[in-house]
Amino acid sequence: MKLTKSAVAALAVEPGRSERVVWDSEMPRFGVRIRATGNKSWVIRPARSGGKSLLHTIGAVDTLDVSTARQTARTKLAEVDLGGDPTKAKREARARAVVTLGSLVETYIADKIAQGRRTSTIGNLRHHLEKHWEPLHARPITEIGRAEVAVRHRVIAKESGPSAADRASSVLSTFFAWAIQEGLTDSNPAAGTRKAVAHEHQDRSLSNDELAAVWQACRDDQFGRIIKLLILTGQRKNEVAGMRWSEIDLQGAIWTLPAERMKNQRPHTVPLSSAALDLLNSALRHGDRDLVFGEGQGPFSGFSRAKRTLSERAGMGPDEWRIHDIRHTVSTGMNSIGIMPYIVEAVLSHISGARAGVAGRYNHATYLPEKREALDRWAGEVARTCRLEPTVNA
Repeated sequence: MKLTKSAVAALAVEPGRSERVVWDSEMPRFGVRIRATGNKSWVIRPARSGGKSLLHTIGAVDTLDVSTARQTARTKLAEVDLGGDPTKAKREARARAVVTLGSLVETYIADKIAQGRRTSTIGNLRHHLEKHWEPLHARPITEIGRAEVAVRHRVIAKESGPSAADRASSVLSTFFAWAIQEGLTDSNPAAGTRKAVAHEHQDRSLSNDELAAVWQACRDDQFGRIIKLLILTGQRKNEVAGMRWSEIDLQGAIWTLPAERMKNQRPHTVPLSSAALDLLNSALRHGDRDLVFGEGQGPFSGFSRAKRTLSERAGMGPDEWRIHDIRHTVSTGMNSIGIMPYIVEAVLSHISGARAGVAGRYNHATYLPEKREALDRWAGEVARTCRLEPTVNA
């Protein structure tokens, strides 16, 4: 195929593949690499016949037109044919330069954008690297040691709070892991940084920024739907992961959990907002299988691995939050928008306060209309917090 502006614009990656390379019919060893994220870059194959098949990127499609890219490729391939090695030259140029932390931030961010990371993730990375680690920007990354990272971590904890300090260290550790892969340094001084937040997560609620980052990091898959349903309903992890189609009335927008599935051994009804219904309607049904999530005969499993991946996409450390923190977040969020505490407890099926003891034994009200109003209001708040188009029940 002759690579032209229109031809390249029409190229895409086949489903199930991460990337593809299309070579130019007019000029040997010059082509375009297309990634599943939609990013496209001009490449050459500098290795001569019998050599190792390596690709060398010469520029992004959206910054170099075809004519300029072809001319650049012709020049670089000529250098190769005369004995040059563009990859080696690039490494040597890097070695000659004094590579500081600050000089690499934009390169790192650009690399993450090219990988298709979400805007919220990019924002988190940039925030921590540019704000919290700015005092280390002038330092060569090969000279930054664990001691100065630990000192700076303590300063961040004092100025911005322990959670922010731990998130900042997690971002820096990810940055150094990338730098090692790029051959820019040999060690990660942020790895194993002592956490500022204790491992106990009692009453931990996600901040608005954290909630938005988690939501935006969710993909259109089973785990992504589970996390979003946890956020929209406030129910427990196992209750959502073990959700059954026979418990759900899509027409009536009601989810009814039997007593044996509840921690308090009481049946529980959960009104479903339009946003929650949209998630359920997007879930695939497999024959006569009753479970909404999971494979085979069992419910969804693999939470730890899925959460680690989600945390990385959200720009958060895996130890910074637990899935159960979402339930605390829903409770805190509902109270903060003026929903009465006893209605919040009814939504969460939480036995305490007015719903415990003698009062709870004689009060059999389910507060269904109030719970529906509360969850609809909460869905609207989630939409605003996560910068989504709110979905309102008819």
